[in-house]
Amino acid sequence: MRMKVAGTAPGQRQLNGPQTTGRAYRNLSEPQFEMTRDEDVAVAMRDGIELLADVYRPTALGRYPVLVAASPYPRQIQNLGAPMGFIEAGASDFFVPRGYIHLIVNIRGTGGSGGVFGFFDGQERRDMHDLVEWAAAQPWSDGNIGMIGISYFAMTQLEAAVEQPPHLKAIFPVAGTFDLYESATHHGLVSTSFITPFLGAVGLASGQSNTLWRSKLVEAAGKLLHIPKIHKSFETFNGEAAMTGIKTLLKLHHDPHPWDDLWRAVVVEHPLRDAWWDDRNLMPLLHKVNIPVYLGCDWQNVPMHLTSTFPAFEALTNSPHVRVAMLGEHGLSWPWESLHVEALAWFDHWLKGKDTGILEGPPIRYVTPGADGWRETATWPPAQTKHQIWSLAADGGLPLNDGGDGSRTMLTLGAGLNRIKASETDPPAYLVWTSATLQADLEILGELELQLDATSTASDTAWIATLQDVDPAGEVTDVTAGYLRASLRSVDDATSRTGAPALLCRDFQPVPIGEMVRYRIPLAVNARCFKRGHALRLFLTSDDQNPETPAMLTYRHASVGTSCLSSIASSSRLLLPVVPPQQAQEHRHAHTGT
Repeated sequence: MRMKVAGTAPGQRQLNGPQTTGRAYRNLSEPQFEMTRDEDVAVAMRDGIELLADVYRPTALGRYPVLVAASPYPRQIQNLGAPMGFIEAGASDFFVPRGYIHLIVNIRGTGGSGGVFGFFDGQERRDMHDLVEWAAAQPWSDGNIGMIGISYFAMTQLEAAVEQPPHLKAIFPVAGTFDLYESATHHGLVSTSFITPFLGAVGLASGQSNTLWRSKLVEAAGKLLHIPKIHKSFETFNGEAAMTGIKTLLKLHHDPHPWDDLWRAVVVEHPLRDAWWDDRNLMPLLHKVNIPVYLGCDWQNVPMHLTSTFPAFEALTNSPHVRVAMLGEHGLSWPWESLHVEALAWFDHWLKGKDTGILEGPPIRYVTPGADGWRETATWPPAQTKHQIWSLAADGGLPLNDGGDGSRTMLTLGAGLNRIKASETDPPAYLVWTSATLQADLEILGELELQLDATSTASDTAWIATLQDVDPAGEVTDVTAGYLRASLRSVDDATSRTGAPALLCRDFQPVPIGEMVRYRIPLAVNARCFKRGHALRLFLTSDDQNPETPAMLTYRHASVGTSCLSSIASSSRLLLPVVPPQQAQEHRHAHTGT
């Protein structure tokens, strides 16, 4: 029988997305095994609860290193091939033929696993420890355990690592959130476009059984989705952006417990950081991680995982090796198949003892959208960048340095009124500041900050800022964004690891009506080459529910609910981390890789 294997070589099922960070590796495991699957294997936790797992393994008897992939998403469809944000465990037909076990597990309270889903809580961390040690004890395991997968699969990897299970040797948590507050709420603004469909969809999926997931209909769909031409068409598909498109499914019945309980906790009961959120924040625990960690994300993942990447890099102080891969547009697509060769080089090194070259060179490799090639840096923030100060001028310009005197005013209408066309209000419902046409390329890399000097006629409002790239034809590209509920503006610079303002979000401070307040708003870390002839634009609003306003990944926020006039003083500043042109060129590297 001909071996079925995914990869990059001729005759293999071709994987979507970039496969390395621009380098060619050596001594990588070659495909040599047929694959089989054990379904619905029970995995006992220390409290007697059993998780359900599917074990993808070589048919040849033996002991192999294990790659654990754990999430609340249906394990049965992780190799279906559908372009959706639930299919993120990685391609079994890539890793298993190369001599790995791929163990795909439903975490507590999902997909038939016992117990109650706790949404990234302390119980989930303990389960991940037990799962790793269970895998190490199985007859098909050689005791060398890694973990793999993106998004929630990435989150469970660091959950396991902070618990220090003895047999966990290395992890590959690309595109993960390690502080749930950062994704579920953006500095006090509830990300309803994420949290509502996420909890509803996981609840709906968890109510289904093998009658659906292992049906002939789903099997037929998988065959169709793997047709090369169809599969290739998914390489530019963002499954997380599609999360907001599944709202129609939420009308179908599912058990409200615990999904509605968790939704209420996020949206209603815990607007401030408190003990509930602290139980779901790994950042203070990352110093416990003592194994190699490969982080990464794509620069477009602004409202979800991007903001966790570099704080985690800085917090992993006791990990012997931390690497980072930052991808450009379509660097992550769904089903997740990108960086599989990079992951193979990583796990071949740590789980099989092969000399693959994965540790050579600086630890951070990145693509700069708008520029060619891969770059690299040994430090974060990058030593070569310097912050430039751009002013929010009263005439709508975005000049370097001083913007003169004056202010601009915008109108925010409270909940229930925000569907009025933003362009038809007076004053306008949003403001934009646009730079002069760039006379040379402008490259940014690192932490961005908006220092906003503003007055308001309400005791609370929101600030939602989007940095945009405007080409000579007027085409606008959203680059990054920052969010803040005005009443949660307190900053503690002592806790900032990367130079960006650290917003505490623990105390409610009413906005003093009519008084000038300075807000320090971090925009999500980013990289971009704004080309000569383009312009920079800053878009500011206090409510993004109106479809006229930009929303990265189509994620929007619950309205604060207040109506007010807000005046933005020209003393407001946008801080951009600019790379000097000659150093931008020096940090390119010529490797093309796979």
